[in-house]
Amino acid sequence: MEWRQQSAVSCELAFQEAQRWLEEVTKKQFGSKSFRVALEDGVLLCDLINTLKPGIIKRVNRLSTPIAGLDNVNVFLRACEKLGLNEAQLFHPGDLQDVSTRVTVRREETSRRLKNVLITIYWLGRKAQSDPFYTGPQLNLKAFEGLLGTALSKALEESVQSKSSVRDSGYAEGWFSDREDLFSLKQ
Repeated sequence: MEWRQQSAVSCELAFQEAQRWLEEVTKKQFGSKSFRVALEDGVLLCDLINTLKPGIIKRVNRLSTPIAGLDNVNVFLRACEKLGLNEAQLFHPGDLQDVSTRVTVRREETSRRLKNVLITIYWLGRKAQSDPFYTGPQLNLKAFEGLLGTALSKALEESVQSKSSVRDSGYAEGWFSDREDLFSLKQ
């Protein structure tokens, strides 16, 4: 598969685009922090999803402890599921942990973990852009082709198109993954 043939430059484009989109949507800057450090406490991720779908996350833990960060990342991932992302599209909460000081962890492992985070941001951006009510900044999905691999990108595109042609309603393409969410809003 083309995953192994990706270049560092193509992944760098995805990192830059993800950062640009996160900053534009949340109106908060990474500053001098690296991609991982800016996201590891989960606050920016929670702010992102609350900007995309206001109120979906009720409480963000702003304490600067590793446990608070892990809690925020888990809350973010659960909110992504509520918006319709499936488990395969989500990174693991441990993917944002700093493992650079561990002797047994290779550089490639750290890179793979951050790529998982990028993939979740890609899917979240796609989900936001498929919502007809979303008018915020657009994620340049093409910047992620090198990360996903063009063969995988084409396969994903085809699967999304074939699934959407079978549907009889637009609910699954919107923010609500099930009718229960719709009914709770009406009350």
